[in-house]
Amino acid sequence: MNSWLIIVILSILLIVCIGMLLLLHWDIRRITAQLKDINENFGTNELIRTNTHSRGLIRFITNINQLIHLFKKDQQNNQKREEELKQEITNLSHDLRTPLTSIKGFSELLTDPSLSDAEKKEFLSIIQKKIGNLTMMVDLFYELSQINSSDQQLSMERVSLDQLIVETMLMFYHDFEEKELKIEIDETPVSPVLADKKAVGRIISNIVQNALRYAETYFTIKLKEDGEFILLQAENDITDFPETELQRIFDRTYRMDSSRTGDQLGLGLHIVRQLVHKLEGKIDANVTGDKFQLVVSLKKWA
Repeated sequence: MNSWLIIVILSILLIVCIGMLLLLHWDIRRITAQLKDINENFGTNELIRTNTHSRGLIRFITNINQLIHLFKKDQQNNQKREEELKQEITNLSHDLRTPLTSIKGFSELLTDPSLSDAEKKEFLSIIQKKIGNLTMMVDLFYELSQINSSDQQLSMERVSLDQLIVETMLMFYHDFEEKELKIEIDETPVSPVLADKKAVGRIISNIVQNALRYAETYFTIKLKEDGEFILLQAENDITDFPETELQRIFDRTYRMDSSRTGDQLGLGLHIVRQLVHKLEGKIDANVTGDKFQLVVSLKKWA
């Protein structure tokens, strides 16, 4: 009697095991079919679904879904980078074509024998200005490539930020005079910062040039100590700047004059952000009414 009971129990266990194996086999076939469908239609948001109660299989499916999510996220990032690259190529083509067309046109005009000396001098001045703009564009792209290069090493040292601001502002003295901007520099002494002097000089220079381009009546620079950081606060007035565009001003493909009639590329503030991040600092932008403010935070010299 006991032997028959054991045989019945073993038979039931065998049937249960066979049933579980069949269910597992069926689940694996479903998962395989879903994976095939996802591979063939990778642009969808489909993930692996299952009704299994096997913990091991559930963990396996969870890991597969995480991989699918990572692959799709990478695919989206690649697509975004490709679109940005296309936009950059379009922008660069336009930025180079415009001054080159002007240079070509004015060069052809110079061959006109009826031109007066004054007209020739004026056309030559325009050509030289356009050549200067082209040189500036090439320099900006070269600088951007250097910033993003892994070979570019920063030389971290003690930098007197207040002194560097005064030196940089003096370089643009005539530009401020020409634009008739009211300048205010807070010369209150602050602690030095730990930074690459050349990089900080470029940051200040780009901020100043941005103000020269967009400021209406004034430009101010102030320094403030805030814990382990020194804050550089630059402010100028600006006309008709949409607040919705605020966080885009640091993008490589963004420029404020969307009509692209200006002579400068929209890379200045992008380069500022790249350099600030390399120095392990922070940068933020704010617009209140007609006031545009940039705040750069750099680490103090320990």
